[in-house]
Amino acid sequence: MNRIGAAAKAAARVMKTVTTEQKNQALLAAGAEIKSREDAILTANAREVDDARAAGKGEAFVDRMVLTPARIDGICNALRDVAALDDPVGKTVKEWRRPNGLQFARVAVPIGVVAVIYESRPNVTIDAAAIAMKAGNAVILRGGSECIETNAELFDCFQKACIAAGLPEGGAQFVNTPDRAAVGAILSGLDGAIDLAIPRGGKSLVSRVQSDARVPVLSHLDGICHVYLDRAADPEKAVAITVNSKMRRTGVCGAAETLLIDEAALKELWPSVAAALREAGCEIRADEAVHAIDPDAAPATAEDFYTEYLDAVISVAAVNGVKGAIDHIARYGSGHTDAIVTENADAADQFLKSVDSAIVLHNASTQFADGGEFGLGAEIGIATGRLHARGPVGVEELTSYKNVVRGEGQIRP
Repeated sequence: MNRIGAAAKAAARVMKTVTTEQKNQALLAAGAEIKSREDAILTANAREVDDARAAGKGEAFVDRMVLTPARIDGICNALRDVAALDDPVGKTVKEWRRPNGLQFARVAVPIGVVAVIYESRPNVTIDAAAIAMKAGNAVILRGGSECIETNAELFDCFQKACIAAGLPEGGAQFVNTPDRAAVGAILSGLDGAIDLAIPRGGKSLVSRVQSDARVPVLSHLDGICHVYLDRAADPEKAVAITVNSKMRRTGVCGAAETLLIDEAALKELWPSVAAALREAGCEIRADEAVHAIDPDAAPATAEDFYTEYLDAVISVAAVNGVKGAIDHIARYGSGHTDAIVTENADAADQFLKSVDSAIVLHNASTQFADGGEFGLGAEIGIATGRLHARGPVGVEELTSYKNVVRGEGQIRP
């Protein structure tokens, strides 16, 4: 692991000077290589999916593992999208001149060496590598043991393309071992090589990274996302947005876990929303007010409103208007993604200003919490902290800046 760190640190110095053309060439070639080896990748993935099912892993977990021809195409499309993005490295963020004639500029630079520790999702191997590399960083990838063979196949395609484009071999490295000690080594900083660690996975992984890391961490813990149906919600939008937010893909971090309904519109909105959720196969856990008008719903506990199900289950509560929704989210939310459905512009404005989450939406599904949907090409994850980056972590979020000062002989008195 220390050798991996040393190689990454050395490569990071070279990555700062790699041209945009080289980076884009590598990204496009990686997509072509993945497509040409699609059968081998899918075969490896099918074996690991079968093993996961045999080990008793739930379907939501398995869904995050599965690759299909369509998902392979999605990975290749993401590589093309990242290649099409402007190169952030060297971009002037801000510039100004002082009365003494000194010219100041803040210029975007790579962070350095980024380590990404993740579980189950094979697409993260390519998304993380592509974003880190386009931002001029060296990257160390440590995927979960359940997808190690799939990840290794994908990474080999990426590395082959990078080397062919003239990028340093240590610029992207994959830790090809299931040994959990490798994670501990990364979190130690690899003898000063790691500049930033990014975990992407379940609560236990992220908690361990946040607890044990001796390097800066960019992460989120939970995706306890809410949809609030206001008294001024359009009934058709209420149904469509609720069902899509919860059921489009239940295992993604942007899936809604709690539905809040303005008590003034509960009897009007709930029957059609409940019917649509049930038709889609969603289990409903309701608070007392909702349960009173829908006895078929299971009673919700306080713990349910703190739970990220990542499954076809939703908690439902009636609240006292938009303020009640804001208060509920402040108590139970995780700062990830929350949406309001309303035709009342004032209510929408109050919600969007007051809910302190990385992503807030008006009349749109929480499943838009995705870097590709933001136009970022891809993402490494959704950051829910308040420092450096919030929301989808894309190319620009993996840069820092330095201050460049130009003078004509000025000295300080």
